[in-house]
Amino acid sequence: MKKIIVVLACIYTVLATGCTIQQETKARKAYEFGNILNIRYTPDKDRRNRGWFSDAGSWYGFTIPQSEKWVNGFCGPFHLDKRQWVSNALIKVNFANEDKSTVYTPDSVSYFPGELYISAYSKEGKIRQQLNFIDKSTALLTCSSNPGSTFHFHGSSLPKEISCSVEKNRLLLTWPDGEGLALTFSPEVGILTNEEGYEAISTQPGKAYVMISFFENKNSQLAVMQKATTVLTSPETYRNQSAERWDEYLANVLRTDMPDEYDRIAAKAVVTLISNWKSARGDLFHDGVVPSHGVGYFMGFWGWDSWKHAVALSRFAPELAKNQVRTMFDYQTPEGMVIDCIYTDAKENNDRDSKPPLAAWAVNEIFEQTGDSAFVKEIYPKLLSYYKWWFRYRDHNNNGICEFGSCDGTPEAAAWESGMDNAIRFDDAKIVKNEEGAWSFNQESVDLNAFLTLEHHLLSRLAPVAGEVFSEYNHTANTANYFFVPERGFFFDKRLDGTFVMEEGTEGCIPLWTGIATREQADAAAKLFTDTTKFATYIPFPTIAADNPKFMPSGYWRGPIWLDQVYFGISGLRKYGYNKEADTFTDHIFTRLQGLTGDAPIYENYDTHNGAPLKAPHFSWSSAHLLLLYEEYGK
Repeated sequence: MKKIIVVLACIYTVLATGCTIQQETKARKAYEFGNILNIRYTPDKDRRNRGWFSDAGSWYGFTIPQSEKWVNGFCGPFHLDKRQWVSNALIKVNFANEDKSTVYTPDSVSYFPGELYISAYSKEGKIRQQLNFIDKSTALLTCSSNPGSTFHFHGSSLPKEISCSVEKNRLLLTWPDGEGLALTFSPEVGILTNEEGYEAISTQPGKAYVMISFFENKNSQLAVMQKATTVLTSPETYRNQSAERWDEYLANVLRTDMPDEYDRIAAKAVVTLISNWKSARGDLFHDGVVPSHGVGYFMGFWGWDSWKHAVALSRFAPELAKNQVRTMFDYQTPEGMVIDCIYTDAKENNDRDSKPPLAAWAVNEIFEQTGDSAFVKEIYPKLLSYYKWWFRYRDHNNNGICEFGSCDGTPEAAAWESGMDNAIRFDDAKIVKNEEGAWSFNQESVDLNAFLTLEHHLLSRLAPVAGEVFSEYNHTANTANYFFVPERGFFFDKRLDGTFVMEEGTEGCIPLWTGIATREQADAAAKLFTDTTKFATYIPFPTIAADNPKFMPSGYWRGPIWLDQVYFGISGLRKYGYNKEADTFTDHIFTRLQGLTGDAPIYENYDTHNGAPLKAPHFSWSSAHLLLLYEEYGK
């Protein structure tokens, strides 16, 4: 094993034992939602995992050890951008008079909103550990036991490229690029070295604190270290502030008239969104929410994901919602396009396509929740430029009706632009060139143009707030009629030659959700939405009607349910007075998706026939729309 620093330290301690987790339960709303997610995982030779405890925009995460592979400490940290475990458990804890190989038996573990908790015992007694994030760069470990007991801390790093050093009372672990983390102890530190790892001994009984700090480079290291020192002067104050932040999140979301299991779903959705919150880093210039921290390729920000996230976040974390919008506009092109996705390394960005336009919806929802006219004024010109871009670069025949397309002429990127990558409606679509750098599918999409209709309306509404005059011609006034087929009672994409793409999909929900369908059109479409052979399946609103010969209940966009589409369908029905049906469908979602009311993560999509989870866990836009379904239920 490589040589690592050993630390013999007087950890900052408090003589009073403080409140136990059971006592604190009385005060904290978050403690009503124990084991909100199962993130129990002990890394060994197989160091993969698909879910961590992360908070406050941190790029690091932790797990709870598995009972059958118990280590007496939180596992990690794991670097969510580098996709690398720093340690299987960087801070393991036992009593000072025990050997570090002493076996502990867990008796209580939980993931509460905003906190990890474990309690385990040996022959000497019981140790309780709580882990909270103070901010994106600082996590606080609190250890408590019986009065008179002192603690022994130890651990080691895993990656060979990490170097270890000591600066005063801190153990530093750094990568070659200058990024790293530190454990901060009290000022009374003695330092030795050996081949085993680090060790630290507390000298005062009952309670001990260890700061875990993360820094992106040498430039940020000093500020992070100063914050650790500050927190250690009053750790309970900062831990309480973290608790209050989480209780405020929940207070802003939870209703007083909902069943407990529905409250649990809402709390889990909040936890998922916040665990996916990642701070500005590298080429990401504002904070935002990634689609899923559990999957490496989703560690960036996407266009229409971001608009959906921002709408939900506006309810309980409005400043994060604003930054979620800002971060996508950071890469807006001079022509007005908002590109598909962006990463910490801009070389990985995808600018081959955009995503469906819901940006004005997000900004309007933020304004409705906050009344922040300065934010509207800041973003409005960018919104207007994006709106105009669609008609300039995605309207092949200049008839005011747009198509999904791409910047590189590939059908693949054009399908991505729709957000429905392999949707049945695009099976026979062809790509046509508009001009250099701008191509379209040869079919005009009902959802795209319904979204643009909503954007036009909202831009007009927001213009006075921004001190602007909105004078754009309303290309979209006849959108609903243009895409409606009376004989079929439904909305369909339309080819440039005037024929319809007769595939019944959830894109037909969007005219109802945006409110542009006539009463007669909505009533006709509602018949399909409430038909058990089409959209009223066991899990309602599959992406394609269940009687379609190409329907596959687990076939990505060819049959499974995606919770954004479910929301558009249910909310659309509600807009036209189908409240009973909307509530019934919401009940089906909340009670039939496997694991949703338990400790399973919220997934990217689900099997239509049995509610089995599919694709990425800890998925943000699913969580965002669950919150909106919860908010609108019964109203």
